[in-house]
Parts: sequence; structure tokens; C-alpha cells
Amino acid sequence: MAREGQQRDSKGGGDRGRGGRGRDKENRDSDLIDKLVHINRVAKVVKGGRRFAFAALVVVGDGNGRVGFGHGKAREVPEAIRKATEDAKRALVRIPLKDGRTIHHEVRGHHGAGKVLVRPAPAGTGIIAGGPMRAVFEALGVGDVVSKSLGTSNPYNMVRATFDALLNQQSPRMVAQRRGRSVSEILSRREDAPGAEATA
Repeated sequence: MAREGQQRDSKGGGDRGRGGRGRDKENRDSDLIDKLVHINRVAKVVKGGRRFAFAALVVVGDGNGRVGFGHGKAREVPEAIRKATEDAKRALVRIPLKDGRTIHHEVRGHHGAGKVLVRPAPAGTGIIAGGPMRAVFEALGVGDVVSKSLGTSNPYNMVRATFDALLNQQSPRMVAQRRGRSVSEILSRREDAPGAEATA
């Protein structure tokens, strides 16, 4: 009998453990920053007429180097936003930041007709960027950056182009690993030749 009681207690503990993991996930989600970038009404032609719905574009980040974007579609605005937010959470990626506040070097990104230029900035500069790009930087945790949109103002293309730029940058650690050198060597080269790694 004692053994059966121990087994029941053990199973109960396992259930609590699973619940704990669920609560941990909820806590992580509550720490995320979500930004509604764009919402528009779309129509689908079906037999008997047109069916209207709403499409939402949302950016989500932890303010500490992770960010993602997603889109959702539904007949009601709140449901479209919820779907887009969940989609963005599943698409979170890690972006290397310099000093936790800016990017490592100038970089360009593009998607379709959307083209962006992103430059690092000194502390205190703030975020100099348009609406869709600003949402990405704020959710990511970037505090100082200068960016410019060179192509279309379509928010979907601008967000995707911004992600393309951020994912194309390389931190000193990444450059060091690729070249088989130490981080200190890479940093010393940057000091000797400013901008050298920006084009690497």
C-alpha cells in the first residue's frame, strides 16, 4: 500500500512539473513586446460574392536581442491580431547586438521592392527609423540606430527587408569563427581600419 501511495505522489509531482513548465512559458510570453505594424481589410471572391476579412502584421520581441514577425487573417480584427502575434512568437530569431543597444556595422537588406539601409549609431542617438522599421528595432531592444527606407513603403516588404538586413550583419565573434582568429584580433583590425568589417 505504501508503494502505491508513493507512486501516486510521484505522478502528482509530475503533473505539477508539467504545469510549472506551462507557467514558465506563460511568463516568457508575458515578457514579450508586441507591436501592431499594420492592419488592412482584404476580400476573397467566392461563389455568391466577396468575403471580407482583416489581415494583421505584428512584430514581437523580448527587448533583448530576439525578434520575430508574423501575419494573421480573420473575419474580426482582434482574432487577426492574435493569429499574427502567435505566428510572430513562433518565428523569433536571435540578432547579434553591439553593447546591447545598436548593430555591429552598416548593412543593407531587401525584400521584393523593399530596400533598407541600417547604420549603427552612438549612444544617445535614439531610433531614427520609419514606422514599420521602428517597430522592429523597439521590439528587438535596439536603442540607437539610423535607418532609411530606399524602396517601397509597403509595410510587409519594409519589415521583411529590415529582418534581411539584421540577419546579414556579423558580430566580431562570428567573423572570428569564420576566419579562424580570435575576437581580439578582429576588434584590433576594426580599430586600425574603421569600416573594414562593415564590408566583410
